[in-house]
Amino acid sequence: MIAFFLLALAADPHVIIETSVGEVEVAVHAENAPLTARNFLRYVDAGRYNQGRFHRVVRMDNQPVSSIKIEVIQAGPALGAPAFPPIALERTYTTGIKHQDGVISMARSGPDTATADFFICVGDQPSLDFGGKRNPDGQGFAAFGRVVRGGDVVKRIHQSAYVEQRLTPPVAILRIYRK
Repeated sequence: MIAFFLLALAADPHVIIETSVGEVEVAVHAENAPLTARNFLRYVDAGRYNQGRFHRVVRMDNQPVSSIKIEVIQAGPALGAPAFPPIALERTYTTGIKHQDGVISMARSGPDTATADFFICVGDQPSLDFGGKRNPDGQGFAAFGRVVRGGDVVKRIHQSAYVEQRLTPPVAILRIYRK
């Protein structure tokens, strides 16, 4: 069983997120979340995250109107980078990838609206899974990978200065590429 898990982990594409405060390495679970992984990797391969930014931080102390609190950092492509069409929502009950500490997931405004913005969970965030209460629709978000190196960088970004939920200044993404 352990050998199978390690083989599956080794088969996951890895992506390096180079930021102005350090590197984060993410294993993309393409087998579990094929649509979402393919979408993310399409942006990576097209270079659309290069010169992008981590622009949003959600912390326990900056959600005054939300009764369901979460902690994430959110990033997006370079300003003006063209978006690909939205993708179908791969729910956590299908993928088996829960929103735990270090999980990467697609941001969305409603089901089937995700394009390029993604977020990384800081701590476990079960309210973002299918059936969770963060969104009124209860559909959750499409988790598709996990941070395997650079958790300290994620935490550094999460502790950066902000106004409301906007990082001030944003943390630059120098480039994102496949390892």
